Amino acid sequence: MTAAMHETNSTAPGRNSGLRDVLGAYLALTKPRVIELLLVTTIPAMFLAERGIPSPVVVLLTLLGGAMAAGSSNALNCVADSDIDSVMDRTKSRPLVRYRVPRRNALIFGIALSVLSFAVLTLGANLLAAVLALAATLFYVFVYTLVLKRRTSQNIVWGGAAGCMPVVVGWAAVTGTVEWPALVMFGVVFLWTPPHFWSLAMKYRDDYERAGVPMLPVVATARQVSARILAYSWATVACTLLLVPVTSWIYVACAVATGAVFLIVAQRLHAAVRRGEGINPMKLFHLSNSYLTVLFVAIAVDAAVGLPVLG
Repeated sequence: MTAAMHETNSTAPGRNSGLRDVLGAYLALTKPRVIELLLVTTIPAMFLAERGIPSPVVVLLTLLGGAMAAGSSNALNCVADSDIDSVMDRTKSRPLVRYRVPRRNALIFGIALSVLSFAVLTLGANLLAAVLALAATLFYVFVYTLVLKRRTSQNIVWGGAAGCMPVVVGWAAVTGTVEWPALVMFGVVFLWTPPHFWSLAMKYRDDYERAGVPMLPVVATARQVSARILAYSWATVACTLLLVPVTSWIYVACAVATGAVFLIVAQRLHAAVRRGEGINPMKLFHLSNSYLTVLFVAIAVDAAVGLPVLG
């Protein structure tokens, strides 16, 4: 009896470890860090739509449904891009590449997440929010991943529209409609996406070239890429100011200050490329994450404080 108990106890950690590995692999398919950034834009959109603090229950269920929708998109993207991921240093540790999750299981997992997302958003928010989230998933998988990504250097420009949808979903979850401030926030994320991803692609240019993905840094010169990054950065900051009529000085001050920093770093990258100096595009990439986060937190704080709007 003692021997049997000893055998049971000695194998339990292995089973627990195996279960953790499996759960971790499925979680990795959803790309949690990407989901985190998407949700950062959803909550402020809900605050602005409410012009205050929205229902915590609606916020929670919208975030849950939105996380499932984003996780579904990312999991299905992993299924479609497993051949690309296997030859890129940046992505070769993903679960499908390392055979930690069967391809068929990953496909079923991604579809199931999408179905659950639609149900949660329909019941927890409204049908419009659910339809918008589903549309974003379909666009990301079928338009960006399967068509644009492997065929055009403008892939991330138009494909990035899927990543802009959380703000519209959040607004719709609160109001049941889509109004112009939601479209402005959509525009901010849309214009922010190329500088964000092209700076990353500059760093991993050889990866994309080896995988046959025509990301802009692969097909254009570094000077052309940095010039477009700078142009889109200016457009992003300009778009943020379109929210002035529905915000107070809190948001405006933050938008101007953080926008100035964002533009300075983008300008320095372009200037360094023009001079033929060594560049560090990842500095802009990491800053772009912080910039978008701080900007949208300012939207939420501005709405929650409830100061009179400038418009």
